Amino acid sequence: MKMDLGDLNAFVVVARAAGFREGARASGSSASALSEAVRRLEAQLGVRLFNRTTRSVVPTEAGKGLLDRLGPALAEMEDALDVVNGFRDKPAGTLRLNVPVSAARLVLPHIVPRFLAAYPDIQLEVITDDSFVDMLAAGCDAGIRYDERLEQDMIAVPIGPRVQRFATAAAPAYLDQHGRPEHPRDLLNHLCLRGRFTSGVMSPWEFQRDGQVLRVDPTGPLIVRNGGSTDLAVAAAIAGTGVIYLFEDWLQPHLASGALEPILQPWWMRFSGPFLYYSGRRLVPAPLRAFIDFVKADGAPPVPG
Repeated sequence: MKMDLGDLNAFVVVARAAGFREGARASGSSASALSEAVRRLEAQLGVRLFNRTTRSVVPTEAGKGLLDRLGPALAEMEDALDVVNGFRDKPAGTLRLNVPVSAARLVLPHIVPRFLAAYPDIQLEVITDDSFVDMLAAGCDAGIRYDERLEQDMIAVPIGPRVQRFATAAAPAYLDQHGRPEHPRDLLNHLCLRGRFTSGVMSPWEFQRDGQVLRVDPTGPLIVRNGGSTDLAVAAAIAGTGVIYLFEDWLQPHLASGALEPILQPWWMRFSGPFLYYSGRRLVPAPLRAFIDFVKADGAPPVPG
């Protein structure tokens, strides 16, 4: 049975995006074109590939089976075509990265503008996601994660600062009214602004001093979703609502301006910086290879003091 590769690719795009509109945004196509392509494919195969409602588009059992086999096959075809790309003077194509919001805010701005200036034929698509999805299943070429979130069969390349810290801070007016904590346990008596992951987990605040690691689980008036709503917590801290615990680099402009005052600084937890990771089981596309080489040659920003 001869199949149209465009229709097959449309099916994969819709399945991975979980919708026609979402697939259209991801692929640069139109929702109607993707819908028509899927209809043609279903008619040719004689089976329904998606269960469609007004709120969701979910693969049927037949659709899931096709996606499981078709996704890797299309990826192999893209890899084969990318071999030709390697013979160009400069690599071209699309590079898709799956990254946490913190990396999009603190790591990539140092790298992306110069990379795109060096490789004008590459289009970079950055998908921010703090839920630690399967990077390949999401249709991405590579991702950025911290070491405790890396999958073991991935190749990891250091990217960005090699050491980072979590900082604790509050508005001077808040501290004048509620007092300045002298020990992390003092935070249990303070109003603290917390963050929750997409999974529902709300991690404790970690501190370290002289080899001692201390975890506290304070409470407060505001809980935000880590990543997308973090700036709301920062704004609340600046307004005097409570104490915030966040990447030092994220808070640095407000610490420098005096809008926030650092607290418990000798206890700030240091941790290793993020990694660019990608699969070692498939041919590396030329745009990704260019990005890897650029990151390796670029070095890292200065480590916080």
